[in-house]
Amino acid sequence: MDDIGSLEIRWIQGFTNKNIEFVDDKTVFYTCGSHICFLNLETKLQSVFQSPGRGIGALTANGNSGIFAFSEQKLSPSIFVYIYPELQLKNELKGTAQLDYTSLTLSDGGPYLGCCSSLPDHTIAVWNWENAELLCTQPQAGQDVLSLVFNPLNWLQLCALGTSSLTVWNIEKSANYHLLKPSAIDLPATDGSFVERLWPTSHTVSQKFNYFGPEMPPSAIIGLRGDKAESIVTKLCTKARLTPAAICWTATSELYVGCEEGFLLLVDPESLSVSVLFNPTNAEAIPELKQNNFQALALNRNGLIAVGKESVVHCLQIKGSQIGITQTWQLEGPVTTVMYSPDYETLLLSSNMGQMYILKPTRSEKIVKVLDVLSGNFVAAALLQSDKNICVSVRESGELQLWSTDGFCLSSLPLQAEVTSLACCPIAQYAAVGTASGNVLFIDLSREQQPRMVHQVHLYHRPVDQLSFDQEGHYLLTGASDSHIYVVDAKPSKRFSVIGYTVVPGPVLSLSTQCIRDLEQVKVLALCTRQEGKNHDGSLFTLLTLPAKDLAGPDCVDRHGCLSNHILKVSQYEVPHPLKSCVLGVSDVFTYCHKRKTLQRFQLPQDTDSLSSEQVVQLKPEQEVKGHPLGPASLMLSPHQLWLASVGQDGLLYIRETASMEQYIELQCHSYRLGGVRSVSFSADSQTLLTAGFNDGSLVCTNLRFKGLDASKVNKATHYSKSMDFVKKVFRTENRVLLNLPEWGQESPAGTEKPEVSGRTVTVDVTEQDESYNKLLSAPPSHPTWLESRQEAVVEEDNQQYSETKKNLRKRIKEMRDIIQEMIRENEKAPEIERLELQEFNLDVEEQKRLDAMMEQEVTRVRNEIELEILEKCYLRDVLKKECWDIMKVKGRAVKAFHSEHEVKNYPLKERTEKELEDLRRVQNMRMLEKAACTLQQINPEKSSNTTSAKEQDPGEGSHEAESAALMGSYSAQLGCSNPYLYDQFSLQTTEQRINQIILLQDMIYRVKTAFNAEFNTVHRQKVQELSRMRDRNKQIKEIMAELEINEKLWEPSLDDSEWPERLFTVDDSEIKAEKYLTPEQKKEEEMRKMEEQRRLAAKGDNLRERALDDMMDGVLEVKKEGFLKMEIPPPEFVLTKPDIQWSEEEKKVYKEYEKKSIELSSEKEKYKKSLESEMKKLQVSTKDATERFDETLKKLFEKKIKCEMAIYQEELKITYLVYSIHMEEVMRNRELELKLKLEKTLAHKDEIEEEVKKYEREVELFHETYDSILAEDKVLDKEFKKEFFDVPRHVVDHLYKLFKRRPRVQKMRTQTNNNQNPFKEQSLCGSLAPDGLGKMLMAMEELDAQENMPEGLNPSIWERFCLVRRTKVESEQKVRVKALALAEMQAFLQKRRDEDNVAQQEIKNLTDELESLHKEKHCFLTDIMVQVLLKQGQVEVSTTDFIPDYSDSVLLHRTVVEDLNRTIRTLGEQKIAAMVETKDLRKGIIQLEWENKMKRMQIEDLKNKARDIQMLRLSEDQKEYLNKTDRDSRVSKQVSTLKKTIAFQEKTHLKDVEMRKKKIQQLSRQVAMKAEKNVVLDKQIQKMQVTVAEIRHIYQATASEENQVAKTEERYQEILQRRKLKDIARAQAEELAFLRAEVERLRMKNFPSLDQLKHN
Repeated sequence: MDDIGSLEIRWIQGFTNKNIEFVDDKTVFYTCGSHICFLNLETKLQSVFQSPGRGIGALTANGNSGIFAFSEQKLSPSIFVYIYPELQLKNELKGTAQLDYTSLTLSDGGPYLGCCSSLPDHTIAVWNWENAELLCTQPQAGQDVLSLVFNPLNWLQLCALGTSSLTVWNIEKSANYHLLKPSAIDLPATDGSFVERLWPTSHTVSQKFNYFGPEMPPSAIIGLRGDKAESIVTKLCTKARLTPAAICWTATSELYVGCEEGFLLLVDPESLSVSVLFNPTNAEAIPELKQNNFQALALNRNGLIAVGKESVVHCLQIKGSQIGITQTWQLEGPVTTVMYSPDYETLLLSSNMGQMYILKPTRSEKIVKVLDVLSGNFVAAALLQSDKNICVSVRESGELQLWSTDGFCLSSLPLQAEVTSLACCPIAQYAAVGTASGNVLFIDLSREQQPRMVHQVHLYHRPVDQLSFDQEGHYLLTGASDSHIYVVDAKPSKRFSVIGYTVVPGPVLSLSTQCIRDLEQVKVLALCTRQEGKNHDGSLFTLLTLPAKDLAGPDCVDRHGCLSNHILKVSQYEVPHPLKSCVLGVSDVFTYCHKRKTLQRFQLPQDTDSLSSEQVVQLKPEQEVKGHPLGPASLMLSPHQLWLASVGQDGLLYIRETASMEQYIELQCHSYRLGGVRSVSFSADSQTLLTAGFNDGSLVCTNLRFKGLDASKVNKATHYSKSMDFVKKVFRTENRVLLNLPEWGQESPAGTEKPEVSGRTVTVDVTEQDESYNKLLSAPPSHPTWLESRQEAVVEEDNQQYSETKKNLRKRIKEMRDIIQEMIRENEKAPEIERLELQEFNLDVEEQKRLDAMMEQEVTRVRNEIELEILEKCYLRDVLKKECWDIMKVKGRAVKAFHSEHEVKNYPLKERTEKELEDLRRVQNMRMLEKAACTLQQINPEKSSNTTSAKEQDPGEGSHEAESAALMGSYSAQLGCSNPYLYDQFSLQTTEQRINQIILLQDMIYRVKTAFNAEFNTVHRQKVQELSRMRDRNKQIKEIMAELEINEKLWEPSLDDSEWPERLFTVDDSEIKAEKYLTPEQKKEEEMRKMEEQRRLAAKGDNLRERALDDMMDGVLEVKKEGFLKMEIPPPEFVLTKPDIQWSEEEKKVYKEYEKKSIELSSEKEKYKKSLESEMKKLQVSTKDATERFDETLKKLFEKKIKCEMAIYQEELKITYLVYSIHMEEVMRNRELELKLKLEKTLAHKDEIEEEVKKYEREVELFHETYDSILAEDKVLDKEFKKEFFDVPRHVVDHLYKLFKRRPRVQKMRTQTNNNQNPFKEQSLCGSLAPDGLGKMLMAMEELDAQENMPEGLNPSIWERFCLVRRTKVESEQKVRVKALALAEMQAFLQKRRDEDNVAQQEIKNLTDELESLHKEKHCFLTDIMVQVLLKQGQVEVSTTDFIPDYSDSVLLHRTVVEDLNRTIRTLGEQKIAAMVETKDLRKGIIQLEWENKMKRMQIEDLKNKARDIQMLRLSEDQKEYLNKTDRDSRVSKQVSTLKKTIAFQEKTHLKDVEMRKKKIQQLSRQVAMKAEKNVVLDKQIQKMQVTVAEIRHIYQATASEENQVAKTEERYQEILQRRKLKDIARAQAEELAFLRAEVERLRMKNFPSLDQLKHN
């Protein structure tokens, strides 16, 4: 294929932000389609590297070494490792991945590469890419891994960032064996708290049994087992965790983790500890970071660079747990990626929208944009037909872009519309763009930096799929799926006017043109399909032939814009196989058949003049070659018609010669995984091609190079471009016109005005109504197309042309209408026999029939919709009725009381299924056999131990009926619904017994409900009968009230819907408000029924007998007493005609007789009225008594319902306990199986570890032996040194031995320079990139081996021999050192395996202990049965502080035990009280005697004191006189009277003082209130004054700080003086007080001398 030429990529554009990496200090690379773009950040030059495989998958790079790696996109993909800038393949890694790689990473510390594969294996692997050696793998470890990152300081640590997890993988090494070990990081919850484990890892039996049974983990409760059970349960049962979004290694081998929720974490991979550095939910958090979600992180020497959702970049300084912002940069938009260059001088920022920025913080704070290409998929791309080869592209978002020859974006224009197609004009520098809304936009590209839209035309109501210019730019052809092809004048001087349209026989799939200059014709080939939709193939060619000139004449199109037949020639051709695309040559048609995967060439007939436009010519392919392996494909001819380009979904570009399509050139332009190629375009010289990807967002420009062609073919493209010189003149002319066109929207273009459509209606004129109605029906949409506007203009023109004729016709029609309406009114007044039908006044019977048909059709449609809706509702009603009513054996109903709102409902019951009845019979038969066996055991006591155990298992079966309700646990037996087959609650041991008990309890509940329903039905029937009797009594009461002429409303109760639910299914006519619709058959039946009624009434005629009966006896044959109260005796006639004076005696007798009869009649009426009233009261009282008795019956029924509810709830509670116990048994069984499964896996894992430990122990032993031998050899070299130089003097040997022990100092090589910006500058290279230790040592030894270091006087030969021996020794030491390191590494690896073995052993022990404890708990749970006991309130001795008492520590005792205990307690209490009373009396006597003794002693002491006082007392004369007087009573009485007066006076004085104090208190209260009011006012003033004082103080402090200092000093001095004075005063007062105390003591001693002193004196 390369023999005929080649395709070279000129440039490529596109940006996906899939991955961006530095390959050196100044160059980054990223994926663009199926290629890799290298961008120099300083020169902004791009270079393209094409993948050697199929597409580009994941990629990574190491900027320090220039190594980059990427994976391909195919089955079993490979990883390619290259070096930059040589672009030389270092190795190809073929791993175990089957579909794709999701992430790659390169280590800075050696030739190591980490990768993660996608479905189905999800393997994480580590490679040595130098040797293509797979070091270690871990399958099923990367299910959600997004990226892998090596630790820059330790390549043995690898961090995997997942969608919701974070894992650190440690690579453990032993010699050449490597092993991956994961360490999952437990992230905090979304609120920043740390989540604890759901359940403990070990399980122990507690001494105290839990009320709800043993606690089990959620996995056992759910029933999950296996490896993923714990992870699934954790996700379901724990709080949501933080979602990691970005990671960054620190200089201390820790991890910064940014989360989508805005948290920043610090993770220690060694201890797996996590600390929260920033919590956005914290009130003290930095406000600038609260909205940041840390999408990307980068570390430098000064801090941490963080970017989030906002267009801000922060530099964070982290010290411990404190975080602060040191620097902030503002961007144009948000970025998603941030990274440093290898030299840490350049910070790269990139966004998803195609922008890339760089920042050099050490040099400048300015952010520079280095790349600005929009992201998104391209819809189409084309090359402008100019010398500059400018490219035009449009994206799905509606963004139009211009690209230069070198691939730089010149400008962009947002079209703000969804774009579907693109074409460039060959005679002017503009492009036509088709949109999804049916518009064609014309974009002026004359000014490359400022494209603008100059015109817009609306052609379709659907997307514009096809746009095509002819080669000389005469016309623009458009196609869509509505079969219309529009012809638009392509010249800007014609203002892009639409010439006309034509209709092809189907949607247009492909459209191509060919301009034949000799014939001045433009041929258009349309590939059509007869089926709607884009996904169908077409097999019909429609060839349209248009003249190249004079197409805009008046005869070229009709009034509606359709091209005339004499201008447009149409030919139709049909091919045998359906096609996807086609392109028209001079006389050939090139097509692609997706069904056959081939390219075909058809020869068009030359003579088609004799064929009609409707005739279809069958074509057969002249040539057929193999096409694209993955289609469909599209075709494009070069402008000189020599080359055919084809592109497909396989992403390949094929170039073929049109003369012979066998050979071709191919190029993988785009990825087949992303849809392949969407479009292809040639340049004017046919040497450049432009392709746009389908979903990869890339644009590829390639150069075409052909080989081995003759001179005519090589230069034909050049000759073709020269032959188009005449087009350049038109180009210049049209471009000038194009430049002068105004921008669309700033000025209304000519010819765009649309005639307005009138929608007004007139209610008087019928013809105007019809016309406006027709206008409304034919009104175009809000945005009419060109064709609709043209048709509207034609209608408007016709209206204007025939307006007078229409006016006259309307006038005549109106006159005729008035005449007919007058005739109709006269017809209505005419006699019925002369009256005409209204249909005979109809002049336009056909129109009337049409309107009737339309109306009938609409009525039928509406009726069908209503019937369907009714049918739907009927079906829903039937389903609901079947599910909720028909299935019920006992329908739910209620009974309400007469005199209250009380209501009692029954129990709705379903019919029990056969399975339920069968289960019940089975359980009853089983229990019958068990009871019979138990009876036999009781009759024959001499049974084996099995019988005894059976008795113990089922105790109390014989005395089941005698059991109390307390032990039964319910009141069902008291309601008469006992079941003899029920198990005793204390004997439910097995699961089968519990299930049988549940079935029996359900039957018990059913019986209780059935028994209550029977009583309920009785009460319901009683109410129905009572209502019937009440209606009879009310009927009698109404008759009585009618006779008594009483207008009162009677109480007439009835059954409502809840008491009579069947009534809900019957719909009365009164409930339907709409008019009833009758079918024609029903109408006929109704008319026949009315006619029959009329005939019956007519046949009945005038019946004399009935009329006489009505006249004589009101239509009855019995005399009733209903009108007795209305009877009146007519007075004699003379009473009315004569006055009383003129009456005769006879008349007076008659009048007396009349009065007598009247009095008698009145008395009879009164008696009759009283009898009626008493009868009515009797009826009312009987009604009231009956309803009250029924209410009492209903009350009793309600009480019975309460008891039934209690019993049902008690039985349901027992069922709940039983179900829960069965569930807990199943949960414990699941837990046991889970533990056994874990134990089996742990045992298998331990066996594997033991085998590994044994294996590694053998390896370590062998290696240790090798190390010992090498060490021994090294020691032998040391010992043999002196023997080696036996011929040398001893002092020289000693000096040489010192030199032999001397070693040079080897400086450590570092990977980084002394750049302070690199936080990892202390790291050292390892692997093949680091210099060898032995090589460095030998290089240093060369300096010691130099002749300058040789001792003086030593023979050079001996020195050379010494240097050889020393080098041998150095090599041996280096070998020993390497072996020692390897041995230490192997021993550490072995120790880790031993630790794992110990951990596995401990895990086995824990699982075994947990299984044992689980068995104990299971046994305890199964034997410790939960029993329901009914107790009265006084029998419960548990504290009820909570709503539900806790009975976990309670004991159930028999009642007699408690009564005996109470009796004993009472007896002991009485004895204790008696003893206490006796003890109390005894202690009381003792205390009384002690008190008397103490009193006597005190009296003795008092008497002694009195005697001493008497002895010491000095009596005055008065006292002596008093003692000598004998009349003491008079003196005492006198003193008493004096004291009484004094007391009375003091009481009076006290009362006055009290009154004065009360008045003073009231006065003080008033003063307090006044002071409080003043204080409130002063508080407000103080607040204001405090503000003022504070302001003045601040002002004063600011202006006079020195004066304030002096004032403070003076104030301090005054305080000291005042304190001094106060101290002097206090001292003087203290001295005065001391003097006063001494004086008081002296006076006291003077006035009250003691008797002892007098005695002494």
